[in-house]
Amino acid sequence: MSINLSPVAQTIFDDEVKHAFQTAGSLRDTVTVRNGVIGDIYKFRKMGKGLANQKATQADVTPMDVSHDNISCTLQNWNAPEYTDIFDAAEVNFDEQRELAQTIAGALGRRLDQLIIDALAAEGSPAGTIVHGSAGMTLAKVVEASKHLNDKGVPSEDRHFAISAAGLEDLLVISQVTSSDFNSVRALMSGELDTWMGFKWHIIETRSEGGLPFASSTTESFAWHKSAVGLAVGIDLKTEVNYIAQKTSFLCNGVMKAGAVSRDGDGSVSVSYQ
Repeated sequence: MSINLSPVAQTIFDDEVKHAFQTAGSLRDTVTVRNGVIGDIYKFRKMGKGLANQKATQADVTPMDVSHDNISCTLQNWNAPEYTDIFDAAEVNFDEQRELAQTIAGALGRRLDQLIIDALAAEGSPAGTIVHGSAGMTLAKVVEASKHLNDKGVPSEDRHFAISAAGLEDLLVISQVTSSDFNSVRALMSGELDTWMGFKWHIIETRSEGGLPFASSTTESFAWHKSAVGLAVGIDLKTEVNYIAQKTSFLCNGVMKAGAVSRDGDGSVSVSYQ
């Protein structure tokens, strides 16, 4: 006799995982996303800047000859499988189901973050590279990162900054961050940093996936604009639940196919600190 999960139970669990994934706070919304990609390679278009030119009366127009480049992004298959017996009971314990959904969604969410972080780290010609200078994260480094992006003409909206917990600790002792004279009181009251200096801040904890690059007591963080990184998604998050007789358990698997690449180095800055 075969044991199968009912379509209703499958749908409920799938929705639970997707909800947990969407609320996990991943970096997905900080980059340019292309959904429904077919194949293993997606080419993001990079269009250069145009230069307006003066036109005399009745003269032919002169094309700007804007450069068009294709940036290749390789998509990879990712799975987050786990055996469980929570579906064996006549009535599923929804607290346990929610915990399993959060575990699967969290694994795929962190992997998606890592694809984006790795794309930023792989950029060979960022708008600026700020060395650690034997110091932690400082106001001067944040100001310099903003300056590099401003100098490249990067739009002031949709700017993001990813730092570690240690980097956040450094910033929270700076009066310009915590004082209501300079910023909202949220940083001081909750120990969080939402938006400051034109950046939306993201705290990346220590992760088995890698997290922010770290070597010899130096952390490399990143400031970037949403258009600077491309995320191609072939298979958006979905789940499969199958009964495996050899294990006498259900195999719950989260599936995703995605890849990320730096589209424009002028839109990102590398900032190191100790």
